[in-house]
Amino acid sequence: MQPSTEFLTPDECAEVDKALLTSREKFSARVAIYALRSLKQIAQETGITITQLEPYQIEDWVYQDESLQTGTDREFRQFFAQLVLASFKPLKQSAQIAGVSIEALTVAQVIVWFEQQAKLTLGKTNPDR
Repeated sequence: MQPSTEFLTPDECAEVDKALLTSREKFSARVAIYALRSLKQIAQETGITITQLEPYQIEDWVYQDESLQTGTDREFRQFFAQLVLASFKPLKQSAQIAGVSIEALTVAQVIVWFEQQAKLTLGKTNPDR
């Protein structure tokens, strides 16, 4: 897999944009999709599974990602690395619900998970719906 110089591809952006999500949820979905692509690349380069990756390997990847180099400082990359690490939870849950490994997870499956979570959250905050 060739490293991308884009945060998300135009197709990935379009899929997120058409999802029934709030702006905050769309941001989280975008980070998770970026994380999924990055985690797949890191796992391929290291020859281990995504679940075996160590946080330092992920942080190093984010610090070196060309799509995050222009106009960002070290503090932002450190913050963003933490967001990517936090994406492990929704990615694991997405994979579990889809019945696949994280490596086999698709962008569409990630978005479906975020939409399901949004419906659950809406149901809790607005029980009459």
